[in-house]
This record gives sequence, C-alpha cells and structure tokens, in this order.
Amino acid sequence: MSLLGYDPAKYHTGRAPLEAASLGLKPGPRDCIFRLNLVTTGASTSGPYSASDDALMIDHSAGAITDAEARALIASLVDHWKSAAPAAARSMTLTPGVSYRNILIDSSGASFSDVITTPPHAVPGESWLAHLPKAAGVQSKSGAAQAGRAEADALCDLMLASRDCFRDHPINKARIASGKRPATMAWIWGQGVKPTMPAFQQRFGIRGSMITAVDLLSGIAAYMGWPRLDVSGVTSYHDTDYAAQGRAAVEAITTNNYNIVCCHVEAPDEASHQADWKTKVAAIESIDRHVVGPIADCMAKLDSTGEGCRVLVMPDHYTLVSTRKHDATPVPFLIAGSGITWNGAKAFDEPSAASTKLTIEHGHDLMSRFLGIKENHA
Repeated sequence: MSLLGYDPAKYHTGRAPLEAASLGLKPGPRDCIFRLNLVTTGASTSGPYSASDDALMIDHSAGAITDAEARALIASLVDHWKSAAPAAARSMTLTPGVSYRNILIDSSGASFSDVITTPPHAVPGESWLAHLPKAAGVQSKSGAAQAGRAEADALCDLMLASRDCFRDHPINKARIASGKRPATMAWIWGQGVKPTMPAFQQRFGIRGSMITAVDLLSGIAAYMGWPRLDVSGVTSYHDTDYAAQGRAAVEAITTNNYNIVCCHVEAPDEASHQADWKTKVAAIESIDRHVVGPIADCMAKLDSTGEGCRVLVMPDHYTLVSTRKHDATPVPFLIAGSGITWNGAKAFDEPSAASTKLTIEHGHDLMSRFLGIKENHA
C-alpha cells in the first residue's frame, strides 16, 4: 500500500479487507473480515512431517497446498464448524482464495478491534499456542470481562475445532503419503473492516494496472481502481512463468495504453519463508532476466522514438532466509528513465544504495517522486 502511494496510517484497516476485494466480495461497512490460512503445525521445522507433537508452527502455507486441495478442506471445515463450534460459526462466511489463503467474514456486527491476532508467517518454528488470538483490553477494577475476550475466544474455538476436522482428512492423508506437508489447522488473523481509498487516477490523472498472483496486491489494486491483468502461468511460487509476466508488463504499457503497471513477483518471499536460499537466488535471477530485462529493452525502444518512460525496481520488504520472517529494514530502490539524473550508484544493491545517502522518509511519498506528477488534491 505504501509503495503504491497510499499512507497506511490513513488507509490501512487490516490486511484481510484488501484481500476480500480481490475475490469480489462485498462486505458491509460493519462486517469484520479475516484472513484464514491453512497451516502446518508439527514437531520439527525440518525433516519429514510428524504428527506426534504439533506444538510448533511449521509452515504458514501448508506446504504450498494446491487450490483444489484447499477448497476441499475448506468445504469440510464449514460443515464441521456447524456442529463443533455452532455459536462461533453462526455469523461467519468462509470463502476460499488462492492456495492456502482464504477469507472469513463475520457479519454479526461485533467489533474485533480489541483482539490481537498474529500472522502465521511471523512465528515460524514457535509455539502456535502462544500466538492464538487474545484480548487486547485491560480488565476493569469492577471485574468486568476483559475487552475483546469473548471475540478472541470465539476465534480460538474455530481454530481449535479445525484441528479435528483436518486430522484424518483424505486430502491430508494423501499429502502425507506423497511426502508433502498437510494442512493441520485453520489460522485466523489480519482482521479489519472495509477501507475507503481514493482512486489512483483521481489522484494522479493516469491509468494503471496490476500483474500479480497474490490476493493482497489484487485487492489493493481494486480499491485503487486498477484492473488485475490475467496472465496465464503466473503463480506466487518459483514455478511461475516469469517470461509471461515480463511480456505482459511490456504489453500493458505499449499496447493496452496503461500509463503505469505494477508487475509484482512473490516467489523470493515465499522461498525466504521456507528458508530456501537456493530457490530465492534462482527467483531473483529469473526476475532480472525475464521481467526487468524485457522492461529495460522496452524503455530503450520508447526512448529512441521520443516517448519518455521510467521504471522503478524494488522489493516491498525484506524476508530473511535466516529467520523465515519479514524484516522492517528499509529496502533499496532503483528509479531510471526520462528526467532521472544519475546520483552515482553503480549497482542495485544495499551498499550502493547506502552510498547515495538518498532516503525516502515516508514510503508513500515515493510514488509521486517516481511519477514526477503533482498529486491532485481537489
């Protein structure tokens, strides 16, 4: 959101509401929207899966579970909740998304603002019990219930009930038999209500589009008024068709008359979450060769015809292989093209970026700087 020019402090109401938009869901203004991951819990973060002790958060993606497998599990979970946790599930609607990512909407009107939930990718190898939803409120002197306690308990009931549903599920038995990680639990997090965001074209006067395999980016694009371009073969893992993504980005600019296109590649992030440095390096090399390379060639051709253009290359955040977690260290960025003056950097890496002393204090200001367009505040 920040990279695309929207101040999270102003517009961010939660991660799940953004992803809900990518699925075409139409929640009400008071509906609370959650992200629901299919995750793997177990005894060890390395080696074969073992169900003997499931105390640890092993994998936030349930072994990169397929869409078809995830949908079968979600259908079973909805039926299971009706009998195992009827009070908590009564006002809940569960919609499958892509792979392990799903959206849960509570339409009861209850506020979950006093509930603390934890992203499963933020606690790899840690006790999942220690990170279940909890109340954020402080108990009053009169002994009244802690604010958010009832809502947190309802989410815990749903999450714990999912373990019984998935334990002997045929999908999981087949995955374990083939050496894959099963989905042992449904993990609920990232709650919020529907945000209100001005359209990108209204702010900057130009048309944009999004290429991504991730619902979060697609949802942000929907609120910005950007269409998501359908590119066959694009996934959030290293099996994605990098070349197709590069071609689609070039076509969006040169043929479809979009003034700006965001070409988002998720593969390095997913590899980092799995502590797979070899795949991460391969993903970055593929992005360089099949996405950045063709876009750079396109820029050269446009420049030769007198049409100016610019490119911005950057990660949205660090994900460390060493910890398998996101990291808040400021990331390097590269801007090149028409009207951009060289500032001495000789490579796109952290040391070169640091040597320029150029920093953007607020990430959401980078977009207007990149575009060189004054925002319309009318």
